[in-house]
Amino acid sequence: MSALFEPIIGRYLGLDFDGRRHRVYVEEAGTGIPLLCLHTAGADGRQYRGVLNDPEIRARYRVIAFDLPWHGKSSPPAGFEREEYRLTRDVYTRFTLAIADALELDRPVAMGCSIGGRLILNLAIEHAARFRALIGLQASAHVAPYYDTQWLHHAEVHGGEVCAGVVSGLVGPDAPPADRWETLWHYMQGGPGVFKGDLHFYKLDADLRERVGAIDTARCPLYLLTGEYDYSCTPDETRAVAAAVPGARCTIMKGLGHFPMSEDPAAFLGYLRPLLSEIAG
Repeated sequence: MSALFEPIIGRYLGLDFDGRRHRVYVEEAGTGIPLLCLHTAGADGRQYRGVLNDPEIRARYRVIAFDLPWHGKSSPPAGFEREEYRLTRDVYTRFTLAIADALELDRPVAMGCSIGGRLILNLAIEHAARFRALIGLQASAHVAPYYDTQWLHHAEVHGGEVCAGVVSGLVGPDAPPADRWETLWHYMQGGPGVFKGDLHFYKLDADLRERVGAIDTARCPLYLLTGEYDYSCTPDETRAVAAAVPGARCTIMKGLGHFPMSEDPAAFLGYLRPLLSEIAG
């Protein structure tokens, strides 16, 4: 029997934000250019385990994945029991920048998926000068509501299981079973109402269709990677963003769905490594 520690180091960051103290869980591995990774709605930074563990990427990049407050190992702030969690574009943007400041990241590369991909677009609009490059995974400017989010936090259903059920069809059909089920397990573990609260940002508070045309890729390169089997952020929706942003690079990833870095890390790395090499070069 053998045991092997992964190179990932996890620590808790104490962060004052909007007058409240937050205990934020951060994982990182590697050295070099900072690569700040943003997880999907209702999940956490474990989705980037493949990127954090990849020797080729770690040789050039300091990969950093953090859990948003209320997610994963990041606790809600004191007094959370008296409020309803709802993520907004303003809070998500400022919190991500606050993490970068607290970690003293000098023009990092930022990569986000789903709600993280939408935030990547907002960072490109509002804060391009802060970043070396921006990578949007499953990044659309808008999504039309296609299911009733009230069931994601309802007394008559198991919250974690219904959240996993909602997203299960978004995983690509070729995903290895172990990675598919680990992706769904993260959703089964989500806190009550957290996935629903994230979707306030995704579905209501972050419609960027009228704003993405302001992105200037001469200031900060924008790369868009989308799985071909995603019906939440479809390939056509990603292509629409690329068409509206001169200079944006768009790639549709074969066989992958809405959670490329988590549902099939090996296949995703085949797309990510050349892109990161280009940015580093």
